[in-house]
Amino acid sequence: MSSDDVRREPSANPELREVTDARTLRALAHPVRIKLVEELTLRGPMTATEVGERIGESPTTCSFHLRQLARYGFVEEAGGGRGRARPWRMRHVGVTIPGPRRLDPAAQLAADTLARLVRERWFSRYQAWQETKAAYPPQWRDAADNSEFLLYLTAEELRQLNNELLNLLLPRFRERLANPAARPPGAVPVELLLLSYPIDAPPPGGDDVPGPPPAQEDT
Repeated sequence: MSSDDVRREPSANPELREVTDARTLRALAHPVRIKLVEELTLRGPMTATEVGERIGESPTTCSFHLRQLARYGFVEEAGGGRGRARPWRMRHVGVTIPGPRRLDPAAQLAADTLARLVRERWFSRYQAWQETKAAYPPQWRDAADNSEFLLYLTAEELRQLNNELLNLLLPRFRERLANPAARPPGAVPVELLLLSYPIDAPPPGGDDVPGPPPAQEDT
């Protein structure tokens, strides 16, 4: 199998991977490993040398961190090559971390650290877009969006809304991430950030606070 054949081969498991244990979360919460995961997810299988050139790290450094990611099940060898010339690929298209009710304190601390590092990467890419968008064709500048919505929701309604948005987006476009052949001509990687959070503290009792009594009809 040639290297070109390896690069066109989709990941073995294109589903999201749920991570709940502290040790695995801590293994991923490293700036170099996050960059490696991003590049392999975005561009497909690469060798330690190739991915190192993209993220500004040495092949030795990348090889070490790729082996650690493989140890915890995030990446795997894609086949072909030897030593640092062997390509690596993602085992899943992404990682999902459940809410705090399903995490013990150590796992929640590790998840918070990982989330902070990932958010820093998100916002650095958004800032890069703002600084370079003048060089993009007009149709891409018009298509990109910045939106903010203010909604009054309960915690359950917010959870449902987030689930509805994810169920709308993921089935429609997930295959394109794992399978380049599914991408239409002209498609480029687009990052869509979905952030939802309360801006006021909930009242005492939260969603258990009863609302006003229903209006009584005159008889």
